[in-house]
Amino acid sequence: MHRTLLIASLTALALVPASGRAQGSGDETARRLQATRAELEARRDALREMARTSRPDWLVAESTVIRTRLDQGDFRVGDRVVVTVEDPAPVRAADRAGVKSEEQQLSDTFTVGAGQELLLPVVGTVSLKGALRSELQPIVAREIARFIRDPVVHARALLSVGVTGEVARPGYYAVPGDAVVAMLFTAAGGPTKDAEMKKLKLERAGKTLWEGNEFRRAIAEGRTLEDLRVQAGDQLIVPSNKHSDLFSPIRFIAVLLSIPVTIYTLTHLK
Repeated sequence: MHRTLLIASLTALALVPASGRAQGSGDETARRLQATRAELEARRDALREMARTSRPDWLVAESTVIRTRLDQGDFRVGDRVVVTVEDPAPVRAADRAGVKSEEQQLSDTFTVGAGQELLLPVVGTVSLKGALRSELQPIVAREIARFIRDPVVHARALLSVGVTGEVARPGYYAVPGDAVVAMLFTAAGGPTKDAEMKKLKLERAGKTLWEGNEFRRAIAEGRTLEDLRVQAGDQLIVPSNKHSDLFSPIRFIAVLLSIPVTIYTLTHLK
């Protein structure tokens, strides 16, 4: 019952609209993260004009982010991409024989490897170097079209984010960047009875990115992973409310060992 109530509360938080400046900021950020190259270039040029008269911290920060995206793209090693290729003839003799069609082989979740590349069945290597999220589907569709005539392709970028500590199912979860933070708790089965929700934190390579009241407020406002600049490999940590938690290192090791079998995809494509 305790866990059920916590899950319900977190899910409700994800549905609470932000108010005032926070709502506008979140919406604007999410829109920019899905922007086309032309939109980002236009925004960059507008920021340059604004910088002629003033250079507040937010302007410098946003300009840096946009320049980095335009130069380096959005994809990093470890990011995951879900691809679906519609099969014009889903029922075939080959299917009954246990042989997948080319469309079926290509409909899966793939990991971005070294050199910002995807390795796809049938197709081979697809480079995402310098590519934006908005360019993912056209790039994948173009490469698949070299082997399949007039394919109908859907592609979406995911992030592999760890959830560890006092949750029912610790592990790494592949989620879309526009997923709200609270959905990670639901995916991991919710907090345990020993969870200390006031001390939630988000870490990257041992460094705390978000914690405390600021982090809880971001969750309550329905902020997404992209809003919080979450990257592949980041970890959401749910501490214990016990004074001494001797089993935390053991739990952490268990999560690492379970990575190959606990990559869950929490998305679907229309």
